[in-house]
Amino acid sequence: SLTGYVGRKLMPIFGIGPDWLWLLVYIILITLIWPVAVLVISIPFGQYRFFTSYLKKIGRRMGLIKSAPIEKQKEKITPAAATIPVKRIAIFASGAGTNAQNIITYFHQKPEAGIVVSLLVSNNPMAGVLAISEKESIPLLVIDKENFHTGHYISYLKDYQIDLIVLAGFLWKVPAFFTQAFPDKIINIHPALLPKHGGKGMFGKNVHQAVINNKETESGITIHYVDEQYDQGKIILQTSCPVLPGDTAEELARKVQELEYKHYPEVIAKLLS
Repeated sequence: SLTGYVGRKLMPIFGIGPDWLWLLVYIILITLIWPVAVLVISIPFGQYRFFTSYLKKIGRRMGLIKSAPIEKQKEKITPAAATIPVKRIAIFASGAGTNAQNIITYFHQKPEAGIVVSLLVSNNPMAGVLAISEKESIPLLVIDKENFHTGHYISYLKDYQIDLIVLAGFLWKVPAFFTQAFPDKIINIHPALLPKHGGKGMFGKNVHQAVINNKETESGITIHYVDEQYDQGKIILQTSCPVLPGDTAEELARKVQELEYKHYPEVIAKLLS
């Protein structure tokens, strides 16, 4: 609507009457104005980051924008992270990034563990993990599905010398060649006691509501290795919490999240010790 309004207001400036030329020029005008209008509208509605990321993606595909060399991305690492760590991890997240932040804080407070979060990866250009990247000065890689499923990003992780990939609320299925490139080096945390309540679409509130609907008396977390199937990799750790009569999905989520915060960093530390 904004594009059409501006286009019609601009037409009299060119002195063009309502004929075939008017229509041609009008189409050209709204084609040029549309991206600017979307950009303006995106600012108050919180989509500015997504839109600029989309434009950059289109620019890279058209060859108008070159991808930043991995060496330049590494320059963003803070002095503390730039010291040679014993082990480096990459965290993949799609949402708010609360588990990612918890893991980062845990290893900040335990420098003797010799483990550092070297890279954050997200498939969502609006995810909360982007703000965490800026706050913690940790390099960020925003990925798209096409390149993820063609192995484009494997070399990025190799360049960062990643010892362990940690999925923390990452919603995409990891392709087989990715797990083959990092055998027994990709782990995930699931907010239920697998094999119950796992599989495609079982994440977040969906899982907790399914547990309650099924009248389970306990739930918990499962930390497991990742293979090419949803939630079917070898289990590393399971721990439980009670599901009480009257518990809502939100209340159960809080209990499970406490288990996630406590055990996920500990398992990472043990795996890399």
